[in-house]
Amino acid sequence: MHPFPHRYVVSSTVTPQGNIVLTSEGIPPLDTITPPEFNGPGGLWSPETMLVGAVTDCFLLTFRGIARASKLPWVSVSATCEGTLERPDGVTQFTAFDLRATVVLPPEASEDQARRVLTRAEETCLITRSLKGETHLQIAVQYARPVRERAELEMV
Repeated sequence: MHPFPHRYVVSSTVTPQGNIVLTSEGIPPLDTITPPEFNGPGGLWSPETMLVGAVTDCFLLTFRGIARASKLPWVSVSATCEGTLERPDGVTQFTAFDLRATVVLPPEASEDQARRVLTRAEETCLITRSLKGETHLQIAVQYARPVRERAELEMV
């Protein structure tokens, strides 16, 4: 890891009409637009969807790193995040981020360890730790079928 502080630079120029294009060195540009909830046309990423996407992405990347360090065997993990935007005290802000995560484990993996790693990922995610809104995590654990069992099912 590079020493702190880290700096992230994003640029854009906007006109009275049309999409906003965000650019940052070394990555593809990203078109954004006002979401339908704010009377925009929708159809592209908005600041609101990007923020909720950042929560989801950060959670999954954090899980991957903690799982590797914890030597947790896993097959896949998926997450869905729902961000709630409200106006408490007349100030528009995200008040909650509801994360639903499903991890698929190989038969030999520990469900308790997987739950601990998922919880730790939620607690240490850089993005959620930087936001006011509370994060709530729901965890589902599934086990992958052994290869032999999958092959037997396919032959039926």
